[in-house]
Amino acid sequence: QEPESPEASRFRLVASRIPEVPFGLSTSPAVVSHYGIAANTVTVFRRVDNDRRDLDMNNKDVDAEKITRFIRMNELRLVTEYNPRTAVGVMQSSFQLHLLLITDKMSPKHPERMHRYRAAAELFEGKILFILVDSNLKSNERTVSFFKLKKSQLPALAIFHVPDEEQDVLTVDEVSIEGVQDFCNRFLQ
Repeated sequence: QEPESPEASRFRLVASRIPEVPFGLSTSPAVVSHYGIAANTVTVFRRVDNDRRDLDMNNKDVDAEKITRFIRMNELRLVTEYNPRTAVGVMQSSFQLHLLLITDKMSPKHPERMHRYRAAAELFEGKILFILVDSNLKSNERTVSFFKLKKSQLPALAIFHVPDEEQDVLTVDEVSIEGVQDFCNRFLQ
């Protein structure tokens, strides 16, 4: 309700630290009512799964760090990188299908690989959550071993159906839009 309140100042500070996420601040009773938001709430609207998460700012111990952590944990993108910070948002996603690209981010081929993976993600927006797993991160070793993969078999695509844990894995020399599309369509059928 007050654009110059301490809560609004903390919100603006967080917005300046995360330029890749669009932020908005509203004091309009019509907007607050339309979204069913209580006053002094940070709401993350996720386009990728049409879901939202709310953080009550009325609690006095909600500082800029807690707001930042809340946003980082709950933001999902067209391709979400899996790491300890985003794991909660990925696991709480309403998507039942997850497609993982397990690859080495340090590879010289990584930028082009990601370009094609993002293009494929657009084809399945709203149906499959596309995830990037960096095989170099120690925290991702369990994910790689969950799909019974060795580093020598990477890059690989792994698709996972959350409710019944059905999965399929495809090792790939190169990521192509058509290859990703075929792999997803075969699994969906």
